[in-house]
Amino acid sequence: MEPYLAIVLGAALAGFVQGLTGFGFGLTAMSLWAWTLEPQLAAALSVFGGLTGQVIQAVTVRRGFDWRRLLPFIAGGLVGLPLGLWLLPRLDVPTFKALFGAFLVVVCPLMFFAGKLPHIERGGRAGDAAAGALGGAMGGLGGFTGIAPTLWCSVRGFDKDEQRSVIQSFNLTMLAVTFASYVGTGIVNTGHLPLFAIVAPAMLIPSLLGARVYVGISGAAFRQIVLGLVGLSGVALLAASLPVLLLRWNG
Repeated sequence: MEPYLAIVLGAALAGFVQGLTGFGFGLTAMSLWAWTLEPQLAAALSVFGGLTGQVIQAVTVRRGFDWRRLLPFIAGGLVGLPLGLWLLPRLDVPTFKALFGAFLVVVCPLMFFAGKLPHIERGGRAGDAAAGALGGAMGGLGGFTGIAPTLWCSVRGFDKDEQRSVIQSFNLTMLAVTFASYVGTGIVNTGHLPLFAIVAPAMLIPSLLGARVYVGISGAAFRQIVLGLVGLSGVALLAASLPVLLLRWNG
């Protein structure tokens, strides 16, 4: 697949998924971009697209939030972010594909069955901060800020709108900080501006459409389909990258 076509398709699909479900711009877009883009470029596009989508959602799907509920997540996210920023420049393409493929294979089933996992009554603010820290680290690696907090909110038994409120506010804050950090460390530079100009319009209408659909339905079935397909992409990424890494290690 041509890089520009992959960027447009990844942004459009991920925009719709994020608008509908409130999660997974990076998760969805990376399942396409990891095949054709080098890690730092894919991460920069993922964070930019995720941040753009969160700004759109903040306007179109407004949710109140409780600062006391949100602050432990954000505090943890700020602690975890530097780890992801440190790791990203140290990943080459085969390693990136293998790690991201393994990540999808583990995370997608967890998110698929999140609603059926037993609820955790303990943990409180410390658990919220730990989930935020993992989300911050994963955000630094490529914009996956919402996955760990989403799983944590599910097992904590948050209802649909409460979970959406926490994740939407956390993602918006952490993606903004991550993008600023990318600019400060040189991961994002002026050479990326034409690509950002492709991502933004490609995701805009699909994201608005997804947000409109969210108002009318739960999106649970679609969410499960997306997770299933993205999980299969993880298997394919592993299958493509592991032989290369094994040859490298054996050589």
